[in-house]
Amino acid sequence: MIFLAMDDTDVLGSRGTGKLARSVGASLADQYTIQGISRHQLFVHEAIPFTSHNSCAVLHICTSGRENAKHIFSLAKEIMLNDFIEGSDPGITVAEEHQITPALVAYGYEAKKSVLNQEMARSLAADLGITLQGLGGTEDGVIGAMAGLGLASTQNDGRYIMKGTIRDLLGPTPAEILLKAGIDQIITMDGEEIHNGTIFVREGKSVKPCPVEGKAVLFVEKRDDGRLHAIKRN
Repeated sequence: MIFLAMDDTDVLGSRGTGKLARSVGASLADQYTIQGISRHQLFVHEAIPFTSHNSCAVLHICTSGRENAKHIFSLAKEIMLNDFIEGSDPGITVAEEHQITPALVAYGYEAKKSVLNQEMARSLAADLGITLQGLGGTEDGVIGAMAGLGLASTQNDGRYIMKGTIRDLLGPTPAEILLKAGIDQIITMDGEEIHNGTIFVREGKSVKPCPVEGKAVLFVEKRDDGRLHAIKRN
C-alpha cells in the first residue's frame, strides 16, 4: 500500500481538500487501484490557521515500490500545482506502508490534540526517508499531510470520503446496495449488524463509512421516526 496525503489546499469559498483529493484519485485510477480516500480530523485551535474544520485527506493506493511512489507523487503534485488556490498553504507527502513507523503514527495522533510545527514534520519525514513538500503559501500543509500518513496507516481513524461507488448513491439507500458498493459492514451503535432495510441520509448526500480494523464500517442509529439513519463520525 502507498499513502498519498495532502492538507491546507483551500480557502473559504473554494473547493475543499476532499474534492481535490478525489480529483487526484480519479486521475491516478487510470494506472492504479484506489482502495479509498479518507478524511482525518486534526486539532482545532486558535493558534492553527485552517479553512473550516482542519482536516487532511489521504489516498490509499493499492501498489508498492519506490518508483511507483515517486510517480504517484509527481502526478499528484502536478495536479495540485495546476489547481493551486491563492491564499492556501498546501503540503503533499507520499509514503510506502513500510516507511510508516510507530513514531509517525504517534505524530498523527498528537496532531489531533496539539499544536505542531513544520520543523517537526520535516524532521520526521527526513528521518524516515519520506518525500514531503510544501507547494505554496506558508507551506503549513506539510504538518497535516504528515499527520494524515500516520493516521491513515492505522486503518482505524477518520472516515472515507471515497470508497468504491458509494458517492454515486445519494439520499436514502437500501442496505443491500450499500454493502455491494464498497461498505463492508453496517452496524448500529448498540453493535447490531444490519443487512437489509433502508439507510437514511440527507437528500443529495452520500453515506460516510469509517475505517475500523481495516474495514469500511457505516454506523447507523435508529431514531424516533423508527428509521435507521447514517451517522457521520470523525
